[in-house]
Amino acid sequence: MTSKTTVAVLGPGGIGGLLAALLSRSGHRVICLARDTTAHTLRTGGIQVRSRQFGDFTAAVEADTELREPVDACLITVKHTTLDDALTRVPAAALGDALVVPFLNGIEHPATLRARYRPDRVAPAVIRVASTRAQDAHRGDEEAPADTATPAAGGRVVIEHGSPFVEIDLTADTAPRPRVDALAAALSAAGTTARVVGDETTALWAKMAFLAPFALLTTRYGLPLGEARTRHREELESLVAETTAVSRACGAPADPAQALARYDAFPPGAKSSMQHDAEAGRPLELDAIGGALLRAAHRHGVPVPVTARLVRELHDAGH
Repeated sequence: MTSKTTVAVLGPGGIGGLLAALLSRSGHRVICLARDTTAHTLRTGGIQVRSRQFGDFTAAVEADTELREPVDACLITVKHTTLDDALTRVPAAALGDALVVPFLNGIEHPATLRARYRPDRVAPAVIRVASTRAQDAHRGDEEAPADTATPAAGGRVVIEHGSPFVEIDLTADTAPRPRVDALAAALSAAGTTARVVGDETTALWAKMAFLAPFALLTTRYGLPLGEARTRHREELESLVAETTAVSRACGAPADPAQALARYDAFPPGAKSSMQHDAEAGRPLELDAIGGALLRAAHRHGVPVPVTARLVRELHDAGH
């Protein structure tokens, strides 16, 4: 996959738009899948990237409302709240034997995708990056972007990449390792730091164990992380303990002390993507994150009283 390949990107927002632009600039054929208006904007104006790491550039991409031909890989970069609707743009018959690479939050989406597409072609991934769509407060640093990009001024989709890194972990538990290795090589050659890790469960839970306490606490209290970790320290510690206990029960090692150290090192003004969605009145990925954590805890008999209370309070608040 290091030679010129064809990659579909379902959801060219903060993360999908950045990856689409990088891959296109690197010489690959990229087909973005989005709604009519966004597809038209992408076809006519391309994707403009403003990046601390890569500088400013514009990349041309193809775009359509539905996948109509086989591709080498399809990157799924939508939010969980829009996944079912978005997947109608990727018919299984058109996809063929392409790799299906979801960059979604939570731990349950691989099963959904394996039920819909070839299970031996699904290769879940985790990305660490700060990337947003222009004129859209949705953050892409902890969670995947919405299923369509917002056309910005000048007739282009504008992506603002704020972090000096794009780190990707790909998994190959069921997908052919050589093909996943080739995709990792293509992503690395495009400018990201991509690697293939050995265990899907560990990779997904590593993100979940960090994301769930961060998202639930900041969204419940409407505070940036710096204030939340100080004013609600006991709850944060309880959330971390509960989440790491569930992670371990699911077979993924987790260290609560290490997790707390990461929160303390994070910029104090950081907000979770769930909190941004709550502030903007968008649907929350509460079920994909909090709900999935509670279901896993129930399956393994792990008590998670603080997590359950915060999920319930967010739900009762209309989220």
